[in-house]
Formats: sequence, C-alpha cells, structure tokens
Amino acid sequence: MQTNEITGLDYIVPTSTSPYPYSSGMNHNISPHQISRYAHLLSNLHIAPQVQDFNPQLSCFSSNSTSDEADEQQISIINERKQRRMISNRESARRSRMRKQRHLDELWSQVVWLRNENHQLTDKLNHVAECHDRVLQENVQLKEQASKLCQMLTDLQLNSTYSALRDLEDVANAAYLRDESSN
Repeated sequence: MQTNEITGLDYIVPTSTSPYPYSSGMNHNISPHQISRYAHLLSNLHIAPQVQDFNPQLSCFSSNSTSDEADEQQISIINERKQRRMISNRESARRSRMRKQRHLDELWSQVVWLRNENHQLTDKLNHVAECHDRVLQENVQLKEQASKLCQMLTDLQLNSTYSALRDLEDVANAAYLRDESSN
C-alpha cells in the first residue's frame, strides 16, 4: 500500500465536531506511525481501504439482526399458534355442527313418534266419543222405556185397585142384598 492512500484516512474522520456522540472524545490526529501500522494490518487482511459513511441506523440494523431473527421467530410462533387455533376452531365447529345435526335428528325422530302417538290418541278419543254417543242414546231409550214401564205399572195398579174395589163393592152389594133379602 502507498502512503498517499493511507494519508487519505485523515479525511475519513472529520476534524470538526462530529454529529455522533461516540466520536466526540476521539483523537482525530493520527500519527504516521499509526497509519503505517494500520496500512500493514489492512494489507494483511487483503481489504482495500474504502471510505464508508457511518450510518447509525445501519449499525442498529446490524446489531438488531439477532432481534430481527427473534422477531421473525416470534412471528413464526404466532403464525403457528394462529394456524393451530384456526385448525382447532375448525374442528370445534365441525363437532358443533355434528352435535347440532344429531340433536336435529333426535328432534325429528321425536316429532315422528309424537305424531304417531297423537294419531293413536286421536283414534282412541274418536272411539270413546262414539261410545259416549251410543251410551247417551241408549240412556235416552232406557229412560223412555222406564217411563213407559212406570206408566204401565201405575195404570196396572190403578186398574187393579179399581178391580179390587169393584170386587169389594160387588161383595158388599151382595152382602147387603142378602141382608135385606133375609130381612
């Protein structure tokens, strides 16, 4: 390396006050001995000296590369959790739909059973209502017959009372006639 290249290092670090706080306490005067030493180190490293502007944001990014990886890992973990949660939610929704379908099937079978039961009860009710109507008609007929029989009985009793009275009257008349005839 040539010394004119190394002397160009004086221009890398400005001698005025730097806007960066870390360089405020640095000594900006580099001795030729230090320059040759640094040049020797640079030549051993096979790195050509380059003038690069120092950007604190780039420095933050390079130091944050591990935090970026950590952030990416956290995002990956979060995405994995979201994925698992989404799969779990889908499975839960599927189980819920199956439960609802089972419940709906049970309700439909209950509806069919209740309709059959209702049909049977309606048939029984109609049968009982028909029997009730027949019994009411029979009851009316029996009351009419009872009424007729009572009337006949009353008539018989009156007739028999009249005939018994007639008989008594006839006997009494015959006895009276005999008494008079014997007198």
